[in-house]
Amino acid sequence: MDGSDGSQLFEDTSGAGLGSQTVYRNQQAGPQAAGIPGQSLLSDPMSNLAMAYGSSLASQGREMVDKNLDRFIPISKLKYYFAVDTVYVGKKLGLLVFPYMHENWEVSYQQDTPVAPRFDVNAPDLYIPAMGFITYILVAGLALGTQNRFSPELLGVQASSAFVWLIMEVLAVLLSLYLVTVNTDLTTIDLLAFSGYKYVGMIVGVVAGLLFGKPAYYLSLLWCCAAIFVFMIRTMRLKLLSEAAAEGRLVRGTRNQLRMYLTMSIAAAQPIFMYWLTYHLIR
Repeated sequence: MDGSDGSQLFEDTSGAGLGSQTVYRNQQAGPQAAGIPGQSLLSDPMSNLAMAYGSSLASQGREMVDKNLDRFIPISKLKYYFAVDTVYVGKKLGLLVFPYMHENWEVSYQQDTPVAPRFDVNAPDLYIPAMGFITYILVAGLALGTQNRFSPELLGVQASSAFVWLIMEVLAVLLSLYLVTVNTDLTTIDLLAFSGYKYVGMIVGVVAGLLFGKPAYYLSLLWCCAAIFVFMIRTMRLKLLSEAAAEGRLVRGTRNQLRMYLTMSIAAAQPIFMYWLTYHLIR
């Protein structure tokens, strides 16, 4: 309504209201319009097919890697050799240092399957050999440091030398078993475990030498060498010799004699390696 002077008494706000409603509707429609391309991408059959194909390729690749890895490194079997507890480790260490009073050396079985090491002290494990190897390298570094001969290169040579000798020992035993044609349930991992038990005696000898001098080293190493010799004889004879030999009866035949010689050779090699890998650490 216009006044007498031609001025407008009330401001017309109808146009502004329509404009604000239009802006409000556009703001509501904006996110929906922006979400349409993403929704169409997700609902695209080709995209879904590509995602499914990629998932199938990933699963197939993982199965192939697991299959090939298990062929060369039996991870499922390795879990058995690390199934230990504190009680088992304590008993096993005592058996390695003093095996003379132990009577039953047979591994227990449950439904044609050997029980886990934590349930049977006679079962082989890889925990003690692995920890023994690492501890041996640390003790060797300590011995070199007390003699002002420590260097990372020398410690690396010490570790690689011990590892190479261990692998060569296992390969030599495998070759001997093949040449003698021994049918045994010993596996490569079993041989690795039995060969790694000598690190316990090596650690005892080196620590005794560091604390009490060279005479203590020779005495403790001599004791540990005799202990590992008895341990290996009583353990390996059940694996390599026939049932008659395991029961203590007279063994006849060339093949059984070869098995006995092989058992004696494996046991006698342990003290030699123990001395070879530790004598230069004590001065």
